[in-house]
Amino acid sequence: MKRLIIFLLFLALAGCVGAPEGIVAVDRFDLNRYLGTWYEVARIENRFERGTEQVSANYSLREDGMVKVLNKGYDPVQKRWKSAEGKARFAGDTSVGALAVSFFGPFYGGYHVFDLDRENYSWAMVAGNSRDYFWILSRTPQMDRIVLARLMAEAHAKGFDTLRVIRPRPAQP
Repeated sequence: MKRLIIFLLFLALAGCVGAPEGIVAVDRFDLNRYLGTWYEVARIENRFERGTEQVSANYSLREDGMVKVLNKGYDPVQKRWKSAEGKARFAGDTSVGALAVSFFGPFYGGYHVFDLDRENYSWAMVAGNSRDYFWILSRTPQMDRIVLARLMAEAHAKGFDTLRVIRPRPAQP
């Protein structure tokens, strides 16, 4: 019975890192180019970031080969900055933009870079393990409106509810 419970727990946790149906992480992903600071331009509101603005994420290599994730955002209601530090590892092949991210112990969630400015790594679209988790990230706090409109149209075509997407107040570089 104990083995069955452990097996079922393993299956439940493994299911938390998979991509939503029809979402495929980019190939030829270069982690070294992805490292650094990204600014959140748009997102589907989620319980982890609810109400925050000026959100940024910084990715850097850890000594153990994993990725250090440092998310930061301002809560205007509480009038204070919030931050969360986590870790990430590749969910499979290191040339594919599919990672597993943890902010709490052994529990990981999916982080799937499904579209990316391959030339400059200046913007990325990311999904979690369901279509309830969606972000558009940019290397700059503001994004060109034409590029943003094209990315939103692509997100809609891929099944994301773009009516739920919010554009939080931009971060300060």
